[in-house]
Amino acid sequence: MIVPGPSFEAKVYIEERFLGEEEDLIEKIKHAEEVITQLNLTKCKNTIMGGPFLRGVSGGERKRVSIGQEILINPSLLFLDEPTSGLDSTSAQQVVTLLWELARGGRTVLMSIHQPSSRLYYMFNKILVLSEGNALYFGKGEETMDYFAGIGYSPSVTMNPADFLLDLANGVHMDEMDMDKRKEVKQQLISAYKINLDDKVKRDINDDHQTKDHDKDFGRWSTSWGQQFWVLLRRDLKQTKNESFSFIKITQILVMSLLCGLLWWKSSTADLQDQIGLLFFYSMMWGLIPLFQALFTFPQEKLMLTKERSSGMYRLSSYFMARSAGDLPMELALPFGFIIITYWMAGLKPTAFHFFKTLVVVLYTVLVSHGVGLAIGAVVMNFRSATTLAAVIVNAFFLVGGYYVRNVPSIIAWLKYVSVTYHSYKLLLSSQYKIDEMYACGPNITCRIGSDPTIEKIGLGGEIISYLSLTAMLVVFRTIAYLALIRVGKVSR
Repeated sequence: MIVPGPSFEAKVYIEERFLGEEEDLIEKIKHAEEVITQLNLTKCKNTIMGGPFLRGVSGGERKRVSIGQEILINPSLLFLDEPTSGLDSTSAQQVVTLLWELARGGRTVLMSIHQPSSRLYYMFNKILVLSEGNALYFGKGEETMDYFAGIGYSPSVTMNPADFLLDLANGVHMDEMDMDKRKEVKQQLISAYKINLDDKVKRDINDDHQTKDHDKDFGRWSTSWGQQFWVLLRRDLKQTKNESFSFIKITQILVMSLLCGLLWWKSSTADLQDQIGLLFFYSMMWGLIPLFQALFTFPQEKLMLTKERSSGMYRLSSYFMARSAGDLPMELALPFGFIIITYWMAGLKPTAFHFFKTLVVVLYTVLVSHGVGLAIGAVVMNFRSATTLAAVIVNAFFLVGGYYVRNVPSIIAWLKYVSVTYHSYKLLLSSQYKIDEMYACGPNITCRIGSDPTIEKIGLGGEIISYLSLTAMLVVFRTIAYLALIRVGKVSR
């Protein structure tokens, strides 16, 4: 049998497509390197940004990285809030020069600035001077001093125009410091603007609006969904590996593992209540730790997410999926190690089947609890309120989990069916015991495990229902988190 190969046209299409993608990638890398060089970030381009507990780039470098992120997506409108604050004169000159070149290339650059040097001042095309929210001047930078001189305000000595404008904005003229005089100066400048410039500015704005084409395709993205996902995933992995695998966390889990292993050392079914307590501790511990680790994920990243999404850097779906996928290896590694240590030390059933069944339940509990934490954090977006709400939900899960209270009043018995702890505890019991299995319940006395009051109340059947319930929670809580994030930044999925 002969399989026909692709036609000549198909070969050309394939070659052009992959060649085009390669050229596009090379062009993007080249553009990124140019921005890094222009912002004088070459020395720190492989340095982590850092945070409150992790040292990274300096404050000035952080600001320049923030500006570079905006420039990378090639926006038609760029708004910057005091981009030169915290920078030395040379770095400030480099930043403003880069912005000036962008403006010359046809982009609109708006920025607020506080006391720029005279060298920077004369690079501005148009300047808006504000005083307590009122306009004092709007027009070309080189015409500013002539305008104020024309209405009777000129500096007594040669000075930086920016310093002179700042004095006028504060009502200071000719070294006059009296508060009443300051208010009078401000009012005169506001009145002069309304008389001389207000109508002219409005006419210019209307003329620009009529003559310029503002059509733009907002549905297009500079990169594909897959590219956004992989870039964000790599960033999340680099960012979270230091947090998740920190010395403190590893030590915490290691100490807890050894402590649990020693407390339940070589237990047996003769100590059924002790083993049941260990299984409930599994469900409780790994329902608590992942939840509170995920709780602050989105509140911590709210400012960054708002900024990046409002700039159109990526889709919300690519960010959310990358964040979820990036957390998996970090969140599952520590409970995996915890179970390996405690399972064999505690004397639970020493078969591969029972071990892996227990491990699967614990890891699945981690995923579901992590989703609960993401949902609470995304909905509340406030550290204190999120912690309070999470504490209430977690305690409710524990109380109806079936260990502390067996006879839950019917009016709130339904809570156990939405409790992660209840379903996890039920599955952990099923992973170790069978209803007809016998154990030593007293001297020379054997009993059915299914007759134990705790196990009898919870039941060892219905594993499929518990797995389906946890799956539903996994989907529902992460969906809630995603929908809650839509309101952050630009509304685009």
